[in-house]
Amino acid sequence: MRDYLALENIIISRLTSHYYMKELGLRAIVRRRKPDYIKGKAHKIFSNLLNQHFDVDKPNRIWATDFTYLPMSDGSMRYNCTIIDLYDRSVVATLNGAHITAALAIVTLQKALGLHKPGKGLILHSDQGTQFTSEDFVLFCDRHHVQQSMSRAGCPYDNAPMERFYNTLKNEYFNLRRFMDGKSLDEGIYWFAYCHYNRRRPHSYNNGLTPCAARAVA
Repeated sequence: MRDYLALENIIISRLTSHYYMKELGLRAIVRRRKPDYIKGKAHKIFSNLLNQHFDVDKPNRIWATDFTYLPMSDGSMRYNCTIIDLYDRSVVATLNGAHITAALAIVTLQKALGLHKPGKGLILHSDQGTQFTSEDFVLFCDRHHVQQSMSRAGCPYDNAPMERFYNTLKNEYFNLRRFMDGKSLDEGIYWFAYCHYNRRRPHSYNNGLTPCAARAVA
């Protein structure tokens, strides 16, 4: 709330922000418990090239990616794969699917590469999920000169920027709405990622600038 007000040159303390949120009946959203996943067989595990150093000096040098679950109103489950640029935390690609698969990870990366055309040497950081360690995904990265980096097993802090993005997506958007079908979900996630998160939402990593504004001064 304070960051949004700061964009309008209204500066208040965190305590004052909490007071007004209480007066307006605003409160934090409690996150849902994650569902259990069935693990597949890994093809190749890569070293952690970042070691929780997430500061990047230029765009399209280091990207991070992950999957998350999206429970639908009818009880079914959809899954999202997103890639962000660690330079400004902008979303460079996001796609939904009915299953967590290497194919969805590949199509998402393919979309990001096509839109942003990074040079050789791009690092893509992920967890050790079998979608990212699969032979198909590893070969796709190799063919497109993408160097893979992976978190340590069971350590979400090694991919903290992605964890934060998904917390923001769910707490500020997804958990506040009901999605009845894949089409409405796709449209909603697209709007949140590209129109709201990238262009309108201030980010503390960018000193209060939106990701797009931070990239514009790169």
